[in-house]
Amino acid sequence: MPLPKPPARLGDRVQTQTGPKPAAKAPESSAARKPQARTTGKPEAHAARPTVRAASRPPTATDPAPPVAGRSSAATDPASRPASRSTLATDPAARPASRSTLATDPAARAASRSSAADARKLFVLDTNVLLHDPNSLFRFAEHDIFLPMIVLEELDHQKKGLSEVARNARQVSRSLDQLIQSADLAQGVRLNAIGHTEATGLLYVQMRPAVAQLPIELPMGKADHVILSIVHDLRQSSPKRDVVLVSKDINMRLKARALGLAAEDYLHDHVLDDTDLLYGGVMPLPDDFWARHGKQVESWQQDGRTWYRIHGPLCQELIVNEFVWLEGDMPLYAQVREVTGRSAVLATLRDHSHRKNSVWGITARNREQNFALNLLLNPDIDFVSLLGQAGTGKTLLALAAGLAQIFDTQRYTEIIITRATVPVGDDIGFLPGTEEEKMLPWMGALEDNLEVLHQGASRSTSAAASQSDWGRSQPALDLIRSRIKVKSLSFMRGRTFLNKFLIMDEAQNLTPKQMKTLITRAGPGTKIICLGNIAQIDTPYLTEGSSGLTYVVDRFKGWPHAGHIILQRGERSRLADYASAAL
Repeated sequence: MPLPKPPARLGDRVQTQTGPKPAAKAPESSAARKPQARTTGKPEAHAARPTVRAASRPPTATDPAPPVAGRSSAATDPASRPASRSTLATDPAARPASRSTLATDPAARAASRSSAADARKLFVLDTNVLLHDPNSLFRFAEHDIFLPMIVLEELDHQKKGLSEVARNARQVSRSLDQLIQSADLAQGVRLNAIGHTEATGLLYVQMRPAVAQLPIELPMGKADHVILSIVHDLRQSSPKRDVVLVSKDINMRLKARALGLAAEDYLHDHVLDDTDLLYGGVMPLPDDFWARHGKQVESWQQDGRTWYRIHGPLCQELIVNEFVWLEGDMPLYAQVREVTGRSAVLATLRDHSHRKNSVWGITARNREQNFALNLLLNPDIDFVSLLGQAGTGKTLLALAAGLAQIFDTQRYTEIIITRATVPVGDDIGFLPGTEEEKMLPWMGALEDNLEVLHQGASRSTSAAASQSDWGRSQPALDLIRSRIKVKSLSFMRGRTFLNKFLIMDEAQNLTPKQMKTLITRAGPGTKIICLGNIAQIDTPYLTEGSSGLTYVVDRFKGWPHAGHIILQRGERSRLADYASAAL
């Protein structure tokens, strides 16, 4: 078989010379008529290079022709119609251009790859994005990533030390080293080369200086201005492609938009855009609940509680371990234990607002506190998150439940308390002493609540306290402290807690990665309680939507062994309540 002739002009298809007579010429596709990418002595920006991945197939002879003048003649002229399937099967000359055609036709191959590359965005990452999330390289799906040289330089400066930022910088450097070991940087590096299958784009690294000048003159000694000039240069060299700057720096994004450049925040770790949509753990029932769901109710007694199996449309909206309540002639305060299609199982609660059900001398003062105590005392619940403003009783309820299950029921061996050491004002510097002595200044709330609980234990008249040796002897404050350990977050990695009651205070200042590190320390018989107020975040670059506390609340929603409550009303004092509302 003779070799096909080269195309006479750019965009022509290669015609084979076999067969009795040539087939009708297929209409030219728009992709084939595009001119080939120009090649000059100046090196191209890596964002403008076509992708290596195979794109969608080019238009063939069987595809409908584009609307052109004289199309009505094609409908009446049999010679101008495309070949049918039978003709394609018997006439080799009538077959459409195959993969071999793309292999021999550089113009068609370049046009195909260029159209696929233009459909993908090119994201230029700022250094703070990589330091915030070391896996951000693999969070952009099918789109491409571009790293300026100044970003690599800043990563090198940040990699020294033991802080979270330094660890993230080293992790990014290791990921980049694995990606570029056996790859050609000029052609782009596949982001899924080291196992991240969700990232199907390419990674480009700056290999030439920026040529295009910014419309506004900025001092180029600053790293932010260098990145802006690179984004502008990429946009000028690739006008058909969307080039977007991704940065956690608000001022950086403002400068980019002032220069006419597209800029976005890194929102992959944002669980919610609006914290009003955060799962609250409580659902009020409508007034006609019993009328719509009371016809096929099954009820029984178990473990001193009343259980209901209800059927109706509302059951599909319920979540396991969510609390429901209804006031009126037939009040109901219950916890959802099971949801199956249009049916659900509800279990009534123990009323901890009554003195006989007090917990270490503490009684619930509102509905949400009663729900929280039911979660804290439930042995089937391994993870509890309590959110609320200052004065709602988060720490007091958690400590009371922990002490009651240590001294009265001996379910846990000790309480471990930790918190993020993020100062509100100026840092006071290094603290002397051991790990626990260094953490004591951060645990002022612990001492205040222990004093309240010690007074409550001495006044407690509950049946559990009267039957316990601890209840009869009224343990001294130093004996209570002997069962409470204060630990630092810095030394949690690698530990395993067995039969511990672990309280994480001020959890809103933790990142999702830190939260994962702490929760995975739990061993058999350990219960973890996260306390915090997402309106009081002191950690830089953390917001209400990206906080580790918001992250775990959303991820643990619906798990049968986790519960969540948002405490609504402050109970500290009338002065504190008025200050929270007025100031």
